[in-house]
Amino acid sequence: MSTPTAILDLAFERVTSNLTKPIIKDKAISKNVEFVCRNPQNRAGVRLLLACLLAKVHRNNLDIRKPYTEIGGDDCYSGRTYDEAYVTAFINKHSLPCKPTTAFLTPALRNRNIILTPEVNLVGRPPILYKTVLGLFNDVHTGRILASDLLAEVIRYLIIVRDEKQQRIASLLSDLQTLAGGIPLSAEAIIKLIEQHLSCPNSSRLPVLIVAAAYQSASVYLGQRSLPLTSHNAADEQTGALGDVEITLLNQENVITCYEMKMKKVTIDDINRALQKISNSVNRIDNYIFITTDVIEPTSAEYARSIYEQTGGIEIIILDCISFLRHFLHLFHRLRMNFLETYQQLVLAEPESAVSQPLKEAFLALRQVAESGKGDE
Repeated sequence: MSTPTAILDLAFERVTSNLTKPIIKDKAISKNVEFVCRNPQNRAGVRLLLACLLAKVHRNNLDIRKPYTEIGGDDCYSGRTYDEAYVTAFINKHSLPCKPTTAFLTPALRNRNIILTPEVNLVGRPPILYKTVLGLFNDVHTGRILASDLLAEVIRYLIIVRDEKQQRIASLLSDLQTLAGGIPLSAEAIIKLIEQHLSCPNSSRLPVLIVAAAYQSASVYLGQRSLPLTSHNAADEQTGALGDVEITLLNQENVITCYEMKMKKVTIDDINRALQKISNSVNRIDNYIFITTDVIEPTSAEYARSIYEQTGGIEIIILDCISFLRHFLHLFHRLRMNFLETYQQLVLAEPESAVSQPLKEAFLALRQVAESGKGDE
């Protein structure tokens, strides 16, 4: 019996020899596979499909509709185990556009112990995505399609989607390179560009990247550096981090400044939670800085100022995101393009779960407009 890893590798090799050749002849099934693989709203569906198909190919006696051991019987299995133990490594190895963590911890799938028939309402969004996945499970269960063929077809479409996305990014980067040379963007033009990017949908990760880019581009001059960023969806309690961006002195590990980002108003409760994290930390910091894209409430700002003595000299402050950036770019004016390049690199390097493909493309398109129109400033 082939191992799950070998099964995935063989399916990958099977389709990469000719990506344009469909594995599945049934047009309806092929259309459903493409819909799941291309769905931009929810990347958990395709990961669910991968994990369950892998289990079925690995052990043909299994009922693909029963990915919960709580169901009981010889034909059920742990879909989460296949997902975490094998699918994660496979999608990371080939940079496939899937959810980075298991599908079985999403609200639609966790705490379930039922057979996933087409009639089940998983209460996931969008509903049609989950309905389509369950329909594909039923196609395998009824023998309409072989699990091995469906697995290969899913992988084929994921590779196609991956390559399309990479090609769009490469094309946008190429367009930017044609505009290189001449007078660099002004600090205010960069600020306008970042403001436009922040106004795009699903941009909550961007303030973290703005602050990280600032420190990375000026670390030698500041004598400080930012630690590697933690996952955007990991709680501070899980990572042990005090906040979203942690700053240390060069060649040292102790955190001296911590930044926490908010796409909403900073409240007194937010400050009290920060105080709790500080008190539980083994390391003493100098500054705890909130960066917000919303207005700063005077009561919250005053409360933050009032606890300096209470903390024994730890300063807590609330800053506006754009004001922070404006001050940085003018203070380090000669590094403004270094900042922009670093920010771009961070944006493009983020997983899609943190910075979506449309948000990455939006930045490159906005920068192209800014670069092409800089002579009109």
